[in-house]
Amino acid sequence: MMVADMDPVAVPAQVTVAALSDLGTERDNNEDACGLQVDDGGSVLVVVADGVSGYEGGEIASRTAVDVTLSAFADSPASWGPAKRIFRAVQRANIEIYDRALVVPELRRMSCTITAVLVHDGVAYAAHVGDSRLYLFRGESVVQKTKDHTVTADRVRLGLLSAERAKSHPDRSTLTHSLGPELIAAIDRLNFPLAKDDVLLVCSDGLYNVLEDRELRAIVADLDASEACAELVRQANRRGTPDNLTAAVARVAVGAPEPSPAANWRSVLGQIFSR
Repeated sequence: MMVADMDPVAVPAQVTVAALSDLGTERDNNEDACGLQVDDGGSVLVVVADGVSGYEGGEIASRTAVDVTLSAFADSPASWGPAKRIFRAVQRANIEIYDRALVVPELRRMSCTITAVLVHDGVAYAAHVGDSRLYLFRGESVVQKTKDHTVTADRVRLGLLSAERAKSHPDRSTLTHSLGPELIAAIDRLNFPLAKDDVLLVCSDGLYNVLEDRELRAIVADLDASEACAELVRQANRRGTPDNLTAAVARVAVGAPEPSPAANWRSVLGQIFSR
Protein backbone atom coordinates (compact mmCIF):
# COMPACT_ATOMS: atom_id res chain seq x y z
CA MET A 1 0.00 0.00 0.00
CA MET A 2 1.34 3.43 -0.95
CA VAL A 3 1.20 5.74 2.06
CA ALA A 4 2.72 8.97 0.80
CA ASP A 5 2.56 10.14 -2.79
CA MET A 6 3.66 13.62 -3.72
CA ASP A 7 2.60 15.06 -7.05
CA PRO A 8 5.51 15.97 -9.31
CA VAL A 9 6.72 19.52 -8.86
CA ALA A 10 8.00 21.39 -11.90
CA VAL A 11 10.54 24.06 -11.03
CA PRO A 12 10.93 26.52 -13.92
CA ALA A 13 14.13 25.95 -15.90
CA GLN A 14 15.70 23.72 -13.26
CA VAL A 15 14.21 20.40 -12.22
CA THR A 16 11.11 18.21 -12.05
CA VAL A 17 10.85 16.26 -8.82
CA ALA A 18 8.53 13.78 -7.09
CA ALA A 19 8.68 11.58 -3.99
CA LEU A 20 6.92 8.43 -2.81
CA SER A 21 7.07 6.46 0.44
CA ASP A 22 5.62 2.99 1.02
CA LEU A 23 5.11 0.48 3.83
CA GLY A 24 6.83 -2.35 1.97
CA THR A 25 5.64 -5.93 2.19
CA GLU A 26 6.15 -6.80 5.85
CA ARG A 27 5.67 -3.68 7.99
CA ASP A 28 2.54 -2.43 9.77
CA ASN A 29 3.69 1.18 10.02
CA ASN A 30 5.96 3.42 7.99
CA GLU A 31 9.05 4.77 9.74
CA ASP A 32 10.24 6.46 6.54
CA ALA A 33 9.34 10.07 5.77
CA CYS A 34 9.92 12.39 2.83
CA GLY A 35 9.20 15.96 1.83
CA LEU A 36 9.66 18.48 -0.99
CA GLN A 37 9.87 22.26 -0.95
CA VAL A 38 10.29 24.87 -3.67
CA ASP A 39 11.41 28.37 -2.77
CA ASP A 40 10.61 31.65 -4.50
CA GLY A 41 13.84 31.51 -6.48
CA GLY A 42 12.91 28.20 -8.10
CA SER A 43 15.27 26.01 -6.09
CA VAL A 44 13.99 22.68 -4.79
CA LEU A 45 14.77 20.90 -1.52
CA VAL A 46 14.22 17.14 -1.16
CA VAL A 47 14.45 15.36 2.21
CA VAL A 48 14.30 11.63 2.96
CA ALA A 49 14.55 10.19 6.48
CA ASP A 50 14.35 6.64 7.83
CA GLY A 51 13.54 6.00 11.49
CA VAL A 52 15.81 3.54 13.27
CA SER A 53 13.87 0.35 14.00
CA GLY A 54 14.06 -1.52 17.29
CA TYR A 55 13.31 1.48 19.50
CA GLU A 56 10.24 3.57 20.16
CA GLY A 57 9.86 6.72 18.15
CA GLY A 58 11.45 5.88 14.80
CA GLU A 59 8.41 7.18 12.96
CA ILE A 60 8.37 10.35 15.08
CA ALA A 61 12.08 10.94 14.53
CA SER A 62 11.89 10.65 10.74
CA ARG A 63 8.81 12.86 10.43
CA THR A 64 10.38 15.45 12.73
CA ALA A 65 13.59 15.37 10.73
CA VAL A 66 11.81 16.08 7.46
CA ASP A 67 9.40 18.72 8.79
CA VAL A 68 12.00 20.66 10.77
CA THR A 69 14.57 20.56 7.96
CA LEU A 70 12.05 22.00 5.50
CA SER A 71 10.82 24.71 7.86
CA ALA A 72 14.28 25.66 9.14
CA PHE A 73 15.56 25.96 5.59
CA ALA A 74 12.60 28.15 4.60
CA ASP A 75 13.17 30.41 7.62
CA SER A 76 16.92 30.81 7.09
CA PRO A 77 18.31 33.94 5.38
CA ALA A 78 19.28 33.59 1.73
CA SER A 79 22.46 35.52 2.55
CA TRP A 80 23.83 32.40 4.24
CA GLY A 81 24.12 30.68 0.88
CA PRO A 82 22.73 27.25 -0.05
CA ALA A 83 25.40 25.07 1.59
CA LYS A 84 25.14 26.75 5.00
CA ARG A 85 21.35 26.89 4.86
CA ILE A 86 20.90 23.17 4.27
CA PHE A 87 23.52 22.22 6.86
CA ARG A 88 21.98 24.45 9.53
CA ALA A 89 18.50 23.13 8.72
CA VAL A 90 19.58 19.51 9.28
CA GLN A 91 21.43 20.48 12.45
CA ARG A 92 18.23 22.18 13.67
CA ALA A 93 16.30 18.96 13.00
CA ASN A 94 18.87 17.01 15.00
CA ILE A 95 18.46 19.34 17.99
CA GLU A 96 14.67 19.03 17.85
CA ILE A 97 14.85 15.23 17.94
CA TYR A 98 17.48 15.29 20.69
CA ASP A 99 15.48 17.72 22.85
CA ARG A 100 12.24 15.77 22.46
CA ALA A 101 13.96 12.54 23.46
CA LEU A 102 15.19 14.22 26.65
CA VAL A 103 11.70 15.13 27.86
CA VAL A 104 9.80 12.00 26.75
CA PRO A 105 11.35 8.92 28.39
CA GLU A 106 9.67 6.51 25.96
CA LEU A 107 11.47 8.26 23.07
CA ARG A 108 14.89 8.53 24.65
CA ARG A 109 16.57 6.28 22.05
CA MET A 110 14.77 7.47 18.95
CA SER A 111 16.84 8.44 15.94
CA CYS A 112 16.79 8.38 12.16
CA THR A 113 18.83 8.78 9.01
CA ILE A 114 18.51 11.86 6.83
CA THR A 115 19.57 12.82 3.32
CA ALA A 116 18.62 16.36 2.32
CA VAL A 117 19.40 17.59 -1.19
CA LEU A 118 19.01 21.11 -2.53
CA VAL A 119 19.15 21.87 -6.26
CA HIS A 120 20.06 25.53 -6.70
CA ASP A 121 21.34 27.27 -9.84
CA GLY A 122 22.46 24.01 -11.43
CA VAL A 123 24.34 22.75 -8.38
CA ALA A 124 23.33 20.02 -5.91
CA TYR A 125 24.03 20.63 -2.22
CA ALA A 126 23.51 17.80 0.27
CA ALA A 127 23.60 17.17 4.01
CA HIS A 128 23.64 13.53 5.04
CA VAL A 129 23.64 11.28 8.11
CA GLY A 130 23.09 7.51 8.15
CA ASP A 131 22.48 5.04 5.33
CA SER A 132 19.84 6.61 3.15
CA ARG A 133 21.48 7.44 -0.17
CA LEU A 134 21.87 10.06 -2.87
CA TYR A 135 22.61 8.71 -6.35
CA LEU A 136 23.58 10.64 -9.47
CA PHE A 137 22.64 9.06 -12.80
CA ARG A 138 24.41 10.68 -15.75
CA GLY A 139 24.09 8.90 -19.08
CA GLU A 140 25.09 5.30 -18.44
CA SER A 141 26.97 6.05 -15.23
CA VAL A 142 25.72 5.50 -11.67
CA VAL A 143 27.45 7.27 -8.79
CA GLN A 144 26.52 6.93 -5.13
CA LYS A 145 27.32 10.44 -3.88
CA THR A 146 26.75 9.85 -0.16
CA LYS A 147 28.68 7.59 2.17
CA ASP A 148 26.83 4.93 4.20
CA HIS A 149 27.40 5.41 7.93
CA THR A 150 27.21 1.72 8.84
CA VAL A 151 29.49 -0.85 10.44
CA THR A 152 29.80 -2.83 7.21
CA ALA A 153 30.44 0.24 5.05
CA ASP A 154 33.31 1.23 7.35
CA ARG A 155 34.78 -2.25 7.00
CA VAL A 156 34.47 -2.12 3.21
CA ARG A 157 36.26 1.24 3.11
CA LEU A 158 39.04 -0.19 5.30
CA GLY A 159 39.41 -3.21 3.02
CA LEU A 160 38.26 -5.62 5.72
CA LEU A 161 35.11 -6.73 3.92
CA SER A 162 34.12 -7.04 0.28
CA ALA A 163 31.22 -5.00 -1.05
CA GLU A 164 29.49 -8.22 -2.11
CA ARG A 165 29.74 -9.80 1.35
CA ALA A 166 28.58 -6.56 2.95
CA LYS A 167 25.19 -6.89 1.22
CA SER A 168 24.26 -9.91 3.33
CA HIS A 169 26.28 -9.14 6.46
CA PRO A 170 24.24 -9.14 9.71
CA ASP A 171 25.58 -5.66 10.58
CA ARG A 172 24.72 -4.09 7.21
CA SER A 173 22.02 -1.91 8.81
CA THR A 174 23.87 -1.11 12.03
CA LEU A 175 24.45 2.64 11.94
CA THR A 176 27.60 4.37 13.16
CA HIS A 177 25.97 7.83 12.87
CA SER A 178 22.34 8.89 13.03
CA LEU A 179 20.24 11.97 13.72
CA GLY A 180 19.10 12.47 17.30
CA PRO A 181 21.37 10.62 19.77
CA GLU A 182 23.86 13.50 20.19
CA LEU A 183 23.31 17.23 20.55
CA ILE A 184 25.76 17.89 17.71
CA ALA A 185 25.34 15.48 14.81
CA ALA A 186 28.20 14.44 12.53
CA ILE A 187 26.75 15.64 9.23
CA ASP A 188 28.42 14.95 5.89
CA ARG A 189 28.28 17.91 3.49
CA LEU A 190 28.83 17.77 -0.26
CA ASN A 191 28.08 19.72 -3.41
CA PHE A 192 28.61 19.08 -7.11
CA PRO A 193 27.58 20.71 -10.41
CA LEU A 194 24.74 19.21 -12.40
CA ALA A 195 24.44 18.74 -16.15
CA LYS A 196 21.36 18.79 -18.34
CA ASP A 197 19.45 15.47 -18.18
CA ASP A 198 21.11 14.35 -14.93
CA VAL A 199 18.83 12.39 -12.61
CA LEU A 200 19.11 12.44 -8.82
CA LEU A 201 17.67 9.66 -6.67
CA VAL A 202 17.33 9.99 -2.90
CA CYS A 203 16.19 6.77 -1.27
CA SER A 204 16.06 4.72 1.92
CA ASP A 205 17.68 1.30 2.34
CA GLY A 206 14.38 -0.49 1.80
CA LEU A 207 14.81 0.34 -1.88
CA TYR A 208 18.50 -0.19 -2.62
CA ASN A 209 18.78 -3.34 -0.50
CA VAL A 210 16.62 -5.21 -3.03
CA LEU A 211 17.44 -3.38 -6.28
CA GLU A 212 20.96 -3.21 -7.70
CA ASP A 213 22.41 0.15 -8.72
CA ARG A 214 22.16 -0.72 -12.41
CA GLU A 215 18.49 -1.63 -11.93
CA LEU A 216 17.80 1.70 -10.26
CA ARG A 217 19.30 3.54 -13.24
CA ALA A 218 17.42 1.41 -15.77
CA ILE A 219 14.08 2.04 -14.05
CA VAL A 220 14.41 5.84 -13.93
CA ALA A 221 16.03 6.18 -17.37
CA ASP A 222 12.95 6.85 -19.50
CA LEU A 223 10.29 7.76 -16.95
CA ASP A 224 9.27 11.13 -15.58
CA ALA A 225 9.89 11.80 -11.88
CA SER A 226 6.49 10.64 -10.62
CA GLU A 227 6.40 7.50 -12.78
CA ALA A 228 9.97 6.64 -11.77
CA CYS A 229 9.13 6.81 -8.06
CA ALA A 230 6.08 4.59 -8.53
CA GLU A 231 7.99 2.04 -10.60
CA LEU A 232 10.91 1.90 -8.16
CA VAL A 233 8.53 1.16 -5.29
CA ARG A 234 6.59 -1.35 -7.38
CA GLN A 235 9.71 -3.29 -8.38
CA ALA A 236 11.09 -3.31 -4.82
CA ASN A 237 7.82 -4.67 -3.47
CA ARG A 238 7.82 -7.39 -6.14
CA ARG A 239 11.17 -8.48 -4.71
CA GLY A 240 9.54 -8.66 -1.28
CA THR A 241 11.45 -5.86 0.44
CA PRO A 242 11.05 -6.43 4.20
CA ASP A 243 11.51 -2.75 5.05
CA ASN A 244 9.71 0.52 4.44
CA LEU A 245 10.95 2.21 1.31
CA THR A 246 11.12 5.73 -0.06
CA ALA A 247 12.22 7.19 -3.39
CA ALA A 248 12.56 10.81 -4.47
CA VAL A 249 13.56 11.47 -8.07
CA ALA A 250 14.70 14.79 -9.56
CA ARG A 251 15.21 15.29 -13.30
CA VAL A 252 17.50 18.19 -14.13
CA ALA A 253 16.49 20.40 -17.06
CA VAL A 254 19.32 22.95 -16.83
CA GLY A 255 22.82 22.29 -15.51
CA ALA A 256 25.33 24.56 -13.85
CA PRO A 257 26.47 27.55 -15.93
CA GLU A 258 29.94 27.38 -17.45
CA PRO A 259 32.44 29.38 -15.36
CA SER A 260 33.79 32.50 -17.02
CA PRO A 261 37.48 32.58 -18.11
CA ALA A 262 38.15 35.13 -15.38
CA ALA A 263 36.67 32.78 -12.78
CA ASN A 264 38.86 29.95 -14.09
CA TRP A 265 41.99 32.07 -13.74
CA ARG A 266 41.01 33.10 -10.22
CA SER A 267 40.58 29.42 -9.34
CA VAL A 268 44.01 28.51 -10.76
CA LEU A 269 45.74 31.39 -8.99
CA GLY A 270 43.98 30.50 -5.75
CA GLN A 271 45.26 26.93 -5.96
CA ILE A 272 48.81 28.13 -6.67
CA PHE A 273 49.00 30.58 -3.78
CA SER A 274 47.25 28.29 -1.31
CA ARG A 275 49.93 25.60 -1.58
